[in-house]
Amino acid sequence: MNADDLAFASAQEVASRVRSGDLSAREVTEVFLARAQRLQPRLNCFIAVLPDHAVEQARAIDEAVAARRPVGPLAGVPIGIKDIVDVSGTTTTAGSHRRFHHEAPSDATLTARLRAAGAVVIGKTSLHEFAYGVTNNNTHYGPTRNAWDPTRIPGGSSGGSAVAVSAGLCAGAVGTDTGGSIRIPASLCGIVGIKPTYGRVPVDGIVPLAWSLDHAGPLTRTVRDAALFLDVMAATEGVQGFSRALDGPGTLSGIRVGVPRTFFWERLDDEVAALAEAALQVLQHLDGEAVACEVPYASYAGAVAAVILSAEATAFHESRLRTHPEAYGDDVRIRLERGIFLSATEYVTALRARRFLRQEFARMFETSDVLVMPATQVPASPIEEDPETASGASLAMSVQLTRFTNPFNVTGLPALSVPCGFTQAGLPAGLQIVGPPGAEAMVLRVGDAYERAAGWAARRPPV
Repeated sequence: MNADDLAFASAQEVASRVRSGDLSAREVTEVFLARAQRLQPRLNCFIAVLPDHAVEQARAIDEAVAARRPVGPLAGVPIGIKDIVDVSGTTTTAGSHRRFHHEAPSDATLTARLRAAGAVVIGKTSLHEFAYGVTNNNTHYGPTRNAWDPTRIPGGSSGGSAVAVSAGLCAGAVGTDTGGSIRIPASLCGIVGIKPTYGRVPVDGIVPLAWSLDHAGPLTRTVRDAALFLDVMAATEGVQGFSRALDGPGTLSGIRVGVPRTFFWERLDDEVAALAEAALQVLQHLDGEAVACEVPYASYAGAVAAVILSAEATAFHESRLRTHPEAYGDDVRIRLERGIFLSATEYVTALRARRFLRQEFARMFETSDVLVMPATQVPASPIEEDPETASGASLAMSVQLTRFTNPFNVTGLPALSVPCGFTQAGLPAGLQIVGPPGAEAMVLRVGDAYERAAGWAARRPPV
């Protein structure tokens, strides 16, 4: 296997070959580090590459393999960690001004679980400042660039993780998702991203954006890799086996695929609409039963999420915003300042509305096993290079790109984005698959069946 093929191998294959001794973890790590060194100046997807840190982890794995000691399911798999998540011995920047950085005293729980499973952390990936935006155009670190077209955004806020995976700089990465920040960059970068059920993956050791909306999950090149990562990240008692759920037949016989045409299939870019319709046809050819449905009050979900997010984010940043407003990028500062003017009554009303929305959304799964819709309305837009207009562009894109993702943060439902094709300009689009609470296995099963039938996972960006 040459270096390029290794860079785009699945995490499952890398781990299997490391465990067997066919590849050393050190060899794998050095291939990915060399690729990161070559492409980082062009893509800007890492805030910090950690060669010494990574080589030390790889050496320990190779010693365990040589001594025939057990190694985990991610043995030797190079990963990126979004730089809002603590990795012991490194600085957590949250993509912010240096005065807000902190030295991580220990691993976040999900970091510890990934490392215990044998994953090798090769770097901290870039993000929109404090995860509060969807373009990954960062005032302090510059824009992260989409591997399919470096003049375009990757989506955010987990854009660095998405680019690193799509460009073959790591085999999987950690993202966080408060309004769509895993699924949006997965869609725009042509990879897989899953936001699990709220609370499924622990978020301690992660700088919060909005406590009651924050989720963490993996970005990978295949659905099966996403299931493998989720097995590790959600390793609480009685919660595992997502990979085993994919061992059955690749058909969707007996699965009711809800298609909510109102709201979730509206205002689409023409090419995105055509790709999503074609994906729906594939699901039907796999014997999935398409069921027309309407999600009640879906159009209200974005407003409810916006109030909750704004209030909670501003509460977290209030002291720093008061003493050092100049240290924030304009778009993030504007969002945070807006939150100051929200009243307790508005926040509590939004929380009550969220409870109502959860009840209404749950009703959809009485007649559907999953819901399917585009992950984003549009493909990746051009990067706004002018600092004076970048802030306004970021604010405008936030409303557009979170339209189909926000509702599932406010309701806490598991949601997956899987590639469903490319525009004539070569830009990816994603299909979003949503399930009821705790139904990650069903969501992954549908995504895996579609992915294998459609074949988009094999396509590589031109970098």
